[in-house]
Amino acid sequence: MQKTLSIIKPDGVSKKLIGEVIRRFESNGLKIAALKMKKLSKTEAEGFYYVHRERPFFGELVEFMISGPVVLMVLEAPDAIKQNRELMGATDPAEAKEGTIRKQWAENKQNNIVHGSDSEESASFEIGYFFSGIEIF
Repeated sequence: MQKTLSIIKPDGVSKKLIGEVIRRFESNGLKIAALKMKKLSKTEAEGFYYVHRERPFFGELVEFMISGPVVLMVLEAPDAIKQNRELMGATDPAEAKEGTIRKQWAENKQNNIVHGSDSEESASFEIGYFFSGIEIF
């Protein structure tokens, strides 16, 4: 079984989409192995998105991610990373396929409701960043 990290971002939480997003994951075969809600500190958000620190959008992304609570999840399935990314849709909702989370609810590239790991390497880092081993079932 493969694991991946998923985050319902502050815009998804404020739009009251937590249940809808979780339902979408579970009804498509993704098992929730860990789940918690948290308000990220600036330091936590900067550390999580460190790979983007040189990009012009880094500061705005960090500010957005600390603007409200997020829901952190570890999802599990045989092909969890690919499956999660297909359900989320393209980063830019204008380019996302119909029926995806981002096409349905996202406003733009930053306020796009969800985050998901893009590789096994990033999933390993991201899961470990927010969850200890004893928190994952």
